[in-house]
Amino acid sequence: MRIDVAVNGGEAELRSLLDWLRRDPAARRGAHVELVQAEPAPGQMGVLTDVLQLVTENAWSAASFALALSTWRQTRPHARRITVRRGDLTVDLDGGDDEELRRLIDALERPAAPEPEPDHQANGGGGR
Repeated sequence: MRIDVAVNGGEAELRSLLDWLRRDPAARRGAHVELVQAEPAPGQMGVLTDVLQLVTENAWSAASFALALSTWRQTRPHARRITVRRGDLTVDLDGGDDEELRRLIDALERPAAPEPEPDHQANGGGGR
């Protein structure tokens, strides 16, 4: 599973979160974390920002990840909005309260939507 994490506050905040997650035993054990350029949204001409990308394994825990994000956020001198994306699903953490963390965990534990099937007719392949 691939998860993208963006942080309001610039590259320094994103690098701080990257370091935090790399030092967190649960995050380090269950996910590969790296800083990557964000893919442009539909209609955008190019990349606007960098994001953290997590590629998770089967042993990964959404609850541990949410707790690591919340704990990091509490160490910051200014509250930062954290946006977590998995596929077409987006969760914003503004206050870091229990309800936001539950929404994040629920969203990350939900089965991912299946990849769309290629349209064979549009590619000239097979008819009905």
